[in-house]
Amino acid sequence: MEAEAVPITLPVLDALFADEAFKADLKSKLQLTDEQINQLRKISSDEVAKMRRANAENQAGSAETARQNGFEAIRGVIGDEKCTQLMALARERWNKGGEELETAAKEVEPVMLKGPNAVPKDTRIVVNIPAFRMDLFAGGKLIKSYKVGIGYPEFPLPQGLRKAQQIIFNPTWTPPDEPWVKNPGVRVEAGSKQNPLGPIKVPIGAPSLIHGGKAPAKIGTFASHGCVGLTNEQVKDFAKHLAEASQTELSDATIAAYLKKRTRTQVVKLSNLVPVELRYETIVVEDGKVHIYRDVYDQNTNTEENLRAVLEANGISLEDLSPEEKAQALEALNSMSRHPKKQPTPKPTIATNLNAAERLAQAKERKAELERQKKLRNQKEIVIEVGLLTGKGYPAAVNLDSGTRTQVVAVTTTTTNKP
Repeated sequence: MEAEAVPITLPVLDALFADEAFKADLKSKLQLTDEQINQLRKISSDEVAKMRRANAENQAGSAETARQNGFEAIRGVIGDEKCTQLMALARERWNKGGEELETAAKEVEPVMLKGPNAVPKDTRIVVNIPAFRMDLFAGGKLIKSYKVGIGYPEFPLPQGLRKAQQIIFNPTWTPPDEPWVKNPGVRVEAGSKQNPLGPIKVPIGAPSLIHGGKAPAKIGTFASHGCVGLTNEQVKDFAKHLAEASQTELSDATIAAYLKKRTRTQVVKLSNLVPVELRYETIVVEDGKVHIYRDVYDQNTNTEENLRAVLEANGISLEDLSPEEKAQALEALNSMSRHPKKQPTPKPTIATNLNAAERLAQAKERKAELERQKKLRNQKEIVIEVGLLTGKGYPAAVNLDSGTRTQVVAVTTTTTNKP
């Protein structure tokens, strides 16, 4: 499914300026002068300082606004053409990640799976950003699902293929120079209550990690600055299953021993690297149902064109749906889109012979429809059952860990847009 540009915001650009290779590319590939680069650095750092003064941490703004503000500011320095080129270069580096870990000679370099809602046939981690969900596959079988926190719109999760090759217990943390950091550059030791990474982190290429430290209330919402966030209990469970899936020897006793020594960092290298797919799919056929998620990063993905592509990947067309199913799907696309269009509501019947009870019933119907549409606009997900898709699509969540003490074995509840 093709998406619009991954949000490259001024805070993202500021983070990229810490990479000397990125600055070198600006000179060699875009032919930017030192003066232009210094101007861009000042613009991005000023935005970071502005956000710091406004206490921007934990505030979920608009991805579209952040992206547009960044584009306008950059264009004012280097013009339209080079601005577009810089955005593409920044997006490539943000999505690729800054850490190139070695692939063992015996291992084949992993690739991103093709097609919408692709189901892995190997051992792989799949994070679907708009669904706030992470899945772990082992040998093509989905073995565990997690509800996760994702990056704020100003600090979006990258998209594309990454690699997991290590599990780091009791990690240290060196705060970056970002607006949400009080003491940038001051190392926070392992086991410190000030360490936001929790007891375990799994590097997947800078700037991103899969890590703990999140409160249960942050799971299923915006929660990080470019990382996949889990609670401490979730990340412990994930580390155990990741080790098993990668055929890494890591017993419960060893994990407990590592975690007991909170101030000592332990690095476990996975026996086999595990590909990590960071996907942005707002339309997913899952176990016979169409799930339409809110377009959280404003990428204009909830379109009829993308719905058709997803349905066709599962062997049917939009025209194969019943009139009711099609109407529900199209309304859901609109409700979950970047700019929902106002939907018509029942108009009062122009008649002089309605009695009081009929007029009251008509008013109640109109009010109920307005409330239904408002509820749709506030949902994060709409699920539509489609008979022709029974048994098709991406697998439903398995042993879903929602970040609370109670785990859901399977997701079976279906929501439609009926009143």
